[in-house]
Amino acid sequence: MPLLPTFEHPWDLTPKEAIALQGQLRDRVVLEDRWGPVRLVAGVDVGYEEGKRTTRAAVAVLSFPELTLYESVVARVPTTFPYVPGLLSFREIPAVLAALAQLESTPDLLLCDGQGIAHPRRFGIAAHLGLLVDTPAIGVAKSRLLGQYAEPGLEKGAWSPLLEQGETIGAVVRSRSGVKPLYISSGHRIALPSAIHWVLACTTRYRLPQTTRWADHLASGLTSAVQ
Repeated sequence: MPLLPTFEHPWDLTPKEAIALQGQLRDRVVLEDRWGPVRLVAGVDVGYEEGKRTTRAAVAVLSFPELTLYESVVARVPTTFPYVPGLLSFREIPAVLAALAQLESTPDLLLCDGQGIAHPRRFGIAAHLGLLVDTPAIGVAKSRLLGQYAEPGLEKGAWSPLLEQGETIGAVVRSRSGVKPLYISSGHRIALPSAIHWVLACTTRYRLPQTTRWADHLASGLTSAVQ
């Protein structure tokens, strides 16, 4: 069954209205473990076409623990929200929802290319999307949006907390020995230790988890198989 929103909100908003909506919705985000058996994990990524006039969202569903591709979908919708740092979920999620609506399977966990609560208003794309579809979601970012941290150890699995004004908003995780870390944060219905566990469990010999690699491949318009 496809993943559909459990509630709706307007998307035709000004940036000021979008910021206000983030403030209203962030208190509904659940930052504790509320997930069951995980048999299907999904990567979510977004790209653009036609000079960014079209938003292309990709969802790659993988079996777990095999991490083999189970299903993939791509959706294209007109880009209607401007590029505003901190408000990218309003630009990207409409296309992601269109992709999720095409699924025949139901992912148990979403790994989003972006932030969860490691966000100025604690409401990045993984928090926004996870809340909308009421599904456990994790932010898996390749770069830091905000926060301070001590460099984690060089071995795979080493991590250090990502802090903002004394609050732990995520983790800086070494997903492969000797490479740049990933910035992991809870999105919805998952605690930070579990978020770290699942990202590492979905990572093989590359820096990025297989979910992200597949979704990025599809969102970039590539068709060859991910190894």
